[in-house]
Amino acid sequence: MKTDKLDQMFKKRRFFMSTLKERKPLEYPSWPIDLSNKKDQQHVRDMALRGVEEMFEALQHLKNWKPHRDTEIHDFNRDEFLEEVVDAFNYFLSVLVLTGVDSDELYQAYCKKDDVIHRRLDGGY
Repeated sequence: MKTDKLDQMFKKRRFFMSTLKERKPLEYPSWPIDLSNKKDQQHVRDMALRGVEEMFEALQHLKNWKPHRDTEIHDFNRDEFLEEVVDAFNYFLSVLVLTGVDSDELYQAYCKKDDVIHRRLDGGY
C-alpha cells in the first residue's frame, strides 16, 4: 500500500505544531482558527511572512539572476537551497493547518486552480 506523501507531510506538521503548542503554549493558538478574528488573522499573517522570509533565504543561493552580469558563479549548494524551501513550505503548511485546510482540500483547490490556468493558457491569456 502506497502512502500519500502530501497527507504524511500534513500529519508531520500537525504533530510538530501540537508538540510545540504543548511545550510553548503561547506559540500556536488552538486550531482551526477563526479568520474573522483580528488576532487570528495577525497570527496567520505572521506565519505566512516567516515562510516568505525563508523563501528569500533560498533565493540568496541563486547568484546568476542578474541579466546585466557577464560572469557566472557555478557554485550552487542544492541541499542548502532545498532546505530553505522546505523551511518556507513548513510555514505555509502551518498556515494551512491553522486554518483547518487538510491535504484533500489543498489538492482539490490545486486542481481547480490548475484547470483555470490551463484554460487561460489555451485562451491566450
